Amino acid sequence: MKHKRDYTADRRLPYLCAIALPIGLLSTGAAWLLLKLIALFTNLFYFQRLSLAASTPATHTLGWIAALLPIAGGLIVGLMARYGSDKIRGHGIPEAIEAILFGKSRMSPKVALLKPLSSGIVIGSGGPFGAEGPIIMTGGSIGSLLAQLLHLTAAERKTLLVAGACAGMTAIFGTPLAAVLLAVELLLFELKPRSLLPVALACAVAGFVRPWLVEAGPLFPLDVAAPTPVALLSCLVAGLASGVLAAALTLALYRIEDGFHRLRLHWMWWPALGGIAVGLGGLLQPRALGVGYDVIGDLLHQHMLLSAALALLLVKAVIWLLALGSGTSGGVLAPLLMLGAGLGLVLSPWLPGGSDGLWPLVCMAGVLGSVLGAPLTAIVFAFGLTHASQALLPLIATTAVAYGVNVLLMKRSIMTEKIARRGLHVHREYGVDPLERMHVEELMTAAPQTLAGALPAAEALAWCRAQEHVHRYYPVTDGVHLVGMLALRALEHADASQPCDTLAQGHEHYLLPHMSARSAAGMMARLGVARLPVVAGPERRKLVGVLSLSDLARASAAHAEEESVRERLLGG
Repeated sequence: MKHKRDYTADRRLPYLCAIALPIGLLSTGAAWLLLKLIALFTNLFYFQRLSLAASTPATHTLGWIAALLPIAGGLIVGLMARYGSDKIRGHGIPEAIEAILFGKSRMSPKVALLKPLSSGIVIGSGGPFGAEGPIIMTGGSIGSLLAQLLHLTAAERKTLLVAGACAGMTAIFGTPLAAVLLAVELLLFELKPRSLLPVALACAVAGFVRPWLVEAGPLFPLDVAAPTPVALLSCLVAGLASGVLAAALTLALYRIEDGFHRLRLHWMWWPALGGIAVGLGGLLQPRALGVGYDVIGDLLHQHMLLSAALALLLVKAVIWLLALGSGTSGGVLAPLLMLGAGLGLVLSPWLPGGSDGLWPLVCMAGVLGSVLGAPLTAIVFAFGLTHASQALLPLIATTAVAYGVNVLLMKRSIMTEKIARRGLHVHREYGVDPLERMHVEELMTAAPQTLAGALPAAEALAWCRAQEHVHRYYPVTDGVHLVGMLALRALEHADASQPCDTLAQGHEHYLLPHMSARSAAGMMARLGVARLPVVAGPERRKLVGVLSLSDLARASAAHAEEESVRERLLGG
């Protein structure tokens, strides 16, 4: 039993962890740079000054001229996407998922440079987006590029790509645990030490370094009272409303994208068209422009009148959907936080059992978890942004209900719909692989048909055809030890008197009894064979069995039975 481990581990793990440390540092620097770019372009567009000081477009004094600025920003980014890299389009996370699952985690230097620049221009010119999507793409590019320089495998590149992406998110929001959960729920598509540990270390580095570059503490500090038991019913209502709003936003976004795709106009011009909506919306509600962290804070603390909040949120939703649907560059988390908090503000007068600030917070998490399809991330993210410990139970209940609504109503989330429309399917459920639960010794044929090495080819062929089951490959032995595998086709074309041991091949390819069935399946796929011999040890190579694809299928059959067979174990 000593060979049966809980986790796969090798000597590469400490190496990957060591590389993750500077990636966390570099991604934190990239996050700081992105925030400064947003501030720089906001000051340039709206106040005509060179400054890195944080500012908001809502305080501009340009009048109707301000409506032209988002159009100019969209036009610049459209040109950058066409003549630089079209990978900068979109909100970042779907592009990262596609690179991980279908692009062997390769990203180009162009993306690392152009994504933060384009996002700074879009948000600085009034785009109603957050900075998290662009920094996820930029941090991921840093991790991927470093992995490519070090000539790592695709799996190792994925780990470092995700480490950079989540370190960047940590640097923006100061929520390292939520960033790790985002990796697990959205980006890694596995839960293994080889990927989890480097990602966690990169996020930890970003969390420690962040106070030196960005203001320390929670982004939206909030104090709520402990909820009463009746709050559970209110959480169910809030969860249902959050799930419905999330589904409506997702459907609306892709209807708008479909509309842009029907235009007889090159996609380079689409961000400028989206900028028209942003500019007009900014004239109606200037606070709808830009990232809007100040608005989120006001909604959470209920510092806005209901009528004013409704008008602002309606404009924000429309311009965000139109701008994002146009294919410009920007994130989705901040707008979703704002819209979810607004829903909670609207519902709070009718939801008993909790303090006023509780309902904007839980609806914020509910909408986010439902849209992303990442409930654990949303729960911990909302807590990390506010440090409202009394809200944990309502956060769990509301987000779980909202996520359930998403699962029942929507085939895909906002993160995977765009990928699916390119003909690529992403299955997001995790489970223990049945081939990982079983080992070669449990599935192999322990007394296989073998050929003696000295046996002439003609006699061996006759013996094989006389058996009840004829195989394509047979192990050849010297009586006890493996000589190699012999193909039936080779016997058919060999000289009649040629001994089997001179025809046998692949003596270096074999399985060991303690190997997992998944490792065995991987070796078969790599070699392109359907049967492999099993030896007791690599030194003596004593043959103890043969494993075939049909043997591996038995492991999956047991799993299928667990999923489909209903049993009555009590009451006869």
